[in-house]
Amino acid sequence: MRLIFVLALASAAAWAQQNQTRAAAAEIHVLPVQGNVYMLAGDGGNIAVQVGKEGILLVDTGLQPMSDKLLAEVKKLSDGPIRYIINTHVHADHTGGNEKIAKAGTTIAGGNVAGNISDAGEGAAVIAYQTVLDRLSAPEAKTPFGALPTDTYITNEKPMYFNGEGIQIVHEPAAHTDGDSFVFFRKSDVISAGDVFVPTGYPIIDLQRGGNIQGIIAGLNRLIEMTIPAEKQEGGTYVIPGHGRLCDQADVVEYRDMATIIRDRIQDMIKKGMTLEQVKAARPTRDYDPEYGATSGFWTTDMFVEAVYKSLSPKK
Repeated sequence: MRLIFVLALASAAAWAQQNQTRAAAAEIHVLPVQGNVYMLAGDGGNIAVQVGKEGILLVDTGLQPMSDKLLAEVKKLSDGPIRYIINTHVHADHTGGNEKIAKAGTTIAGGNVAGNISDAGEGAAVIAYQTVLDRLSAPEAKTPFGALPTDTYITNEKPMYFNGEGIQIVHEPAAHTDGDSFVFFRKSDVISAGDVFVPTGYPIIDLQRGGNIQGIIAGLNRLIEMTIPAEKQEGGTYVIPGHGRLCDQADVVEYRDMATIIRDRIQDMIKKGMTLEQVKAARPTRDYDPEYGATSGFWTTDMFVEAVYKSLSPKK
């Protein structure tokens, strides 16, 4: 068990190093979504940007080496101050730019109705679920103080209003991690889903940080409930995934169905007393492998099957 944990950490470290190296040469691509919201895609997690007369709000900040490029692209969208950053979860490809991006921003005190800059705080507010702060502030994380969330929540939802738009921050427990948040821009009708929804591959389940296949499926079901499709099930509410292309409800439904079918297959194999190696040999994902499978890289099909198996196995 200890060997598996060490190998998992080594794999994560190697993946992080690969991403850091690629980020130095990466370009950020800007896609208008709808309303006041844009999607910024590059090497790292997708970033949502909301702009308006009150300033700029970002959902996630990408990898640390991308920070200068990210700031340059954001400033092309608006010359207003960066007021808020919302982290969808703890991983470095979504929080790595926190320190630099937050320092570039400005927080106006809540009672400062007149917008007097002399009463402004330094740095944008960084919002996240409480466990994100807990994990980033742990000694082994070695997170710079300026990269830590400054405003956390512990309830199911945290509402806010910015740039003339209601925003719901919705916690999804024990999904990709134990600190996942969806960010729903209600007027623009756009949801930033973080890594609970990553259509480029099988669901990534970080068991070491509280992830679970049951929580992934519950999160995808919640995402479907929050979205409304337009004509012929296309368009309507747009979903910005943690990685990959812009999606709508139909894409989330397809992904949810895949995750549920594989969960049910592995659950049935566990009930029959099959070991992890026997389950892997039975290839419960074979019909989905051409679209979602991987035999190398950070997250392989075998790693996904193992994570599902461990999520569903009775705790000893």
